[in-house]
Amino acid sequence: MTAPEAVPAVPELVLFDLDGTLVDTVRDLAAAANGMLAALGRPPAGEARVRTFVGNGVERLVHRCLTGALDGEADAVLFESALALFMTHYARHNGRHSTVYDGVEAGLAAAEAAGARLGCVTNKPRRFTEPLLERLSLLHRFQVVVSGDTTARRKPDPEPLLYALTVLGVARERTLLVGDSDNDVRAARAAGIPVVCVRYGYNHGRDIADSRPDAVLDSLSDLRHVLAPVAGRGRTGEAHP
Repeated sequence: MTAPEAVPAVPELVLFDLDGTLVDTVRDLAAAANGMLAALGRPPAGEARVRTFVGNGVERLVHRCLTGALDGEADAVLFESALALFMTHYARHNGRHSTVYDGVEAGLAAAEAAGARLGCVTNKPRRFTEPLLERLSLLHRFQVVVSGDTTARRKPDPEPLLYALTVLGVARERTLLVGDSDNDVRAARAAGIPVVCVRYGYNHGRDIADSRPDAVLDSLSDLRHVLAPVAGRGRTGEAHP
């Protein structure tokens, strides 16, 4: 794989999505969703279905589990009760069965080797984000962590990405986002930031290539093929001999 021309010539910051990009969290999310549904006297959603529901934040996940539809909207009173139940159950399960994807360590190392600082931008609430990263020995890798409630809006809105840039004082043209979903692509495009996506993540069962990121990676370890050539380019984007 060659480095896409859209990737910044001198990457100062690489931002990573969390769920579906760095960590497979579905087993914990499914356990929390099933606990919520059981408390409401409903049948479990199941891990496979929850995998297609993940994305857009906890609130959307709860709506989807209650209605069985990606764009479903549950009754407001039922939703508030269900959301509280989900939060309680997820607090018990967060990180218990989650696993770091193969290739993540190599991908983070490749970004650091290219001279970039690292950040994590997720729609997961802060009360769950930092404990999960800490439990999986990832928190120390990031110079900035932006959670779903850090800013007023979440991905696909560009605000969380732009907030991370402001905190670290990095220009958008020197930044790259690595994600797994259409949400990430839309947020990056709105922020004016290049984006590459992993193929294995959570994208509601759709091929992430259809969202037209700047590159699609089979493993995060493949990030080295994007960033290694970048590290040798000049500011014009031409490779040095």
